Amino acid sequence: MSPNSPERPFLFDAKEIQRILPHRYPFLLVDRILHINLEENEIIGLKNVTVNEPFFQGHFPGVPIMPGVLILEALAQTGGVLVHQKGYSKKIAVLLNVANAKFRKPVLPGDVLHLHAKGIHISAMGGKISARAMIGELLAAEAELSFALIDKDSL
Repeated sequence: MSPNSPERPFLFDAKEIQRILPHRYPFLLVDRILHINLEENEIIGLKNVTVNEPFFQGHFPGVPIMPGVLILEALAQTGGVLVHQKGYSKKIAVLLNVANAKFRKPVLPGDVLHLHAKGIHISAMGGKISARAMIGELLAAEAELSFALIDKDSL
């Protein structure tokens, strides 16, 4: 089946994402990759937020809200998949800086986050992405994320 066939409305599932990213449960925060445009440096990932997420036990018990830092991490991981697809498969993107982060809407159990990342600059040394987390048409969070690329073998 082709990655873009109607029977498969996504490019990568969690198994394929695990082949790209080093993250594992409970820190793998991207469930699927829906869209990649390498010419435009754009990617869209998806995160299904469930009430069973381990962070809900201690983050505002009784009023479960996804921690903002984990929304940023999900955006960074989505950007990491983009960097890998741009040809830097022997490197890992390590977060250096978060700028202009804004949290616009709480993310709650049952929400589906669409994770949009656009490469502002990507090179063999690192780069910067502009990222937005959307719930439907509503902006939940946004930030600029800078990263360094390091050799996987050096870790």
